[in-house]
Amino acid sequence: MTKDHARNVHDGLMVAIDDWQLGLPSSASEGSHVLRPLQAVPTGLYEYKVFGVLEGCSPALLADVYMDLDYRKKWDQYVKELYEKECDGQTVAYWEVKYPFPLSNRDYVYTRQRRDLDVDGRKIYVVLAQNISVPQFPEKSGVIRVKQYKQSLAIESDSKKGSRVFMYYFDNPGGQIPSWLINWAAKNGVPNFLKDMVKACQNYPKKT
Repeated sequence: MTKDHARNVHDGLMVAIDDWQLGLPSSASEGSHVLRPLQAVPTGLYEYKVFGVLEGCSPALLADVYMDLDYRKKWDQYVKELYEKECDGQTVAYWEVKYPFPLSNRDYVYTRQRRDLDVDGRKIYVVLAQNISVPQFPEKSGVIRVKQYKQSLAIESDSKKGSRVFMYYFDNPGGQIPSWLINWAAKNGVPNFLKDMVKACQNYPKKT
C-alpha cells in the first residue's frame, strides 16, 4: 500500500457521503455509529461504515493489537484458526470463524496491509484487508469460503487518551443465510468487535 493509497483510503472514510444513512439503533453500538448506504448491493447485503471513539486505547496500541493475529486468537472467542503464510512473495492470512450450530463455519483467505501516516501533524494508522484466492489455501470440507470480504480502517487520536476509529466493512458469508440476518449480524457485530478491542488493548502483553 503506497502512502498516496493510504491517504485516499483515510480521506474516503472521513468524508460524509449523502448516500449513507445512520443504521438502526443497536445495543452493541454504544460509543460508535453504524452507517449503511441507502441501497443494498445486488445480493441484498449492505456495506457498512462505523465511526467510534475507543477510550483508553492509544492509536499506536490499537493498531498493534489489530495487527497481532497471535494475540487475537487469545481474546476473540469466534476464532477457530488464524495464521499467516508466505504465498508467492506476499503474506496471506487464513482465518476460520466459528458459527453457531447448525450453521457451517466460514473461512477467509485475505491480504492485509498497514501504513502509518503523518497528516498535517496528526499520526494516522491505516489498515486494508481484502479477500484473495491462492492455491495454497484450498477450500475445506464442511467450511464455507467467504469470497467477498473487504475492510478498511483508519485510527487517529481523540485528543485525549483514546482513539477515533473509522471503518468500512463488507462481508458476504455465502450459504443459505437470509440477507436480513447477515445485515443484522454485521450491524451488531462490528461495534461488538470494537468493544472487545478495548478490552484486548487493556490486556495486551506487549503494551509499553
